[in-house]
Amino acid sequence: MNPLGLSFRPIGQGDLPFLEHLYATTRAGEMSHSGWSAAQIAQFLRQQFNAQHQYYQAHYPDGEFLLVERQGQAIGRLYLFWGQTALNLIDIALLPACIGQGTGSAILDDLLRRADQRGLACELCVEHYNPAQRLYARLGFIPVGESGVYRRLRREPVPGCLMAQAS
Repeated sequence: MNPLGLSFRPIGQGDLPFLEHLYATTRAGEMSHSGWSAAQIAQFLRQQFNAQHQYYQAHYPDGEFLLVERQGQAIGRLYLFWGQTALNLIDIALLPACIGQGTGSAILDDLLRRADQRGLACELCVEHYNPAQRLYARLGFIPVGESGVYRRLRREPVPGCLMAQAS
C-alpha cells in the first residue's frame, strides 16, 4: 500500500469485464467520431480488447499483468515486463475519473525508482495524440522511434539510484 491508497494484484478471469470496460474508456474519444451506433462500437471494442488481451498474454508470458486498486476498488491496469536491460511498460491505463490526480505519476515514480535500483532503462510506446506524453517527458523519457500511430520512448537509468542501493 502507498500514500495514495493504491494496491496492485495480478489480474484474474473475474477481472476481464472491468478490464474490457477500462479499455473502452481509453478509446471513447476516438469512437465518438466513428459514426457507428453504440452497439457497433461496443462490439468493435470488445473484439479489440480480446485481441489485445490475447496478444499481451501470448507475447509476454513472463509479464506482470496487474490490476490497480484504490481502497479495494479497481481503477486501472498496469502491465509490465522486467527484461535483462529494460523495464518494458507494456500498458498503463486508469479510469477517466482517476486521471489528473497524481495517480499515474505516483505509479511511474515507483516503477522508475525500482528500475533505477536495478540499473534498467524503462521503455514504452504511446500514441502520438496521448496527453500522457507530457508526463513521460517530465520524467525523462525521450523519443527513440516511431511505429505507425505509436511513439517509442525510453528513459535511461539514473546512476545515482543504483549507487545508492549498492552503498
